Amino acid sequence: MQTPESIDAVQTMLAETGYVCGRALATVVFLSLKLGRPLFLEGEAGVGKTEIAKALAASLGRKLIRLQCYEGLDASSAVYEWNFPAQMIAIRTAEASGNADREMLQRELFSPDFLVERPLLEAMRPDENGAPVLLIDELDRTDEPFEAFLLEALSDFQVTIPELGTIKAPEPPIVILTSNRTREVHDALKRRCLYHWVDYPDFNRELEILHARAPEAAATLSREIVAFVQRLRTEDIFKKPGVAETIDWAKCLLALDVIDLSPEVISDTLGAILKYQDDIQKLQGSEAKRLLDEARASLEPA
Repeated sequence: MQTPESIDAVQTMLAETGYVCGRALATVVFLSLKLGRPLFLEGEAGVGKTEIAKALAASLGRKLIRLQCYEGLDASSAVYEWNFPAQMIAIRTAEASGNADREMLQRELFSPDFLVERPLLEAMRPDENGAPVLLIDELDRTDEPFEAFLLEALSDFQVTIPELGTIKAPEPPIVILTSNRTREVHDALKRRCLYHWVDYPDFNRELEILHARAPEAAATLSREIVAFVQRLRTEDIFKKPGVAETIDWAKCLLALDVIDLSPEVISDTLGAILKYQDDIQKLQGSEAKRLLDEARASLEPA
């Protein structure tokens, strides 16, 4: 599929995959596709940053390549590794056959046949369906040396393998970087990207998202779920629930054949929306009823 030619087309395209986004996010996605610039998305966990890459890949018919970041991630793990067991077998085989020509063997051992491609190198390869979508997820979990390495990859869309040379992408991949902002990412990397803060959606947007991702939920139950979660986010809790938790909770309630919310049902299913025991403890008993009453009051016509 060709890239969309307007912001409205981006919203329509993503909506067809079940991803509902506002015009501001659709605008920066459109510009990223149009200008070939990486897109840097920051926001709380569970607000849909990762899902935008999945939705883009699905709607454009492109391959999705995901680099999940973690502390200690280095360039070799992100780009390539040599298949050491296969190299050892080749060495033993050559020695056993008596054909252990050192120079020839070295060229063979460090040829593409023994190369294990990791996400960044894989994203530089040509693809018959078009440039892939490269998701660099939770970049804030890595350290500054890895960020510095990414500058070359995102500036020139190329990586260097000492034994093979520089490999440049014939067509730049569609790059999405995400961060939960557990630490600040360096400005030098951000300057190479278009930036967007993905915030919690308002009531109507979140209700629209829930209808798209859990269409089997009744309208009344969906409205109560969204109103309760929206109210819960205003509380002093350690980890506010994201949209992902809203969807998970709705599916849990449907699995239990819940028709409408009650304090008892909320207490029984809090593990779907809250992930810390201290937060769950705060919502036990009368607190769940208070929030439910306030949520229902917000749904009543003025």
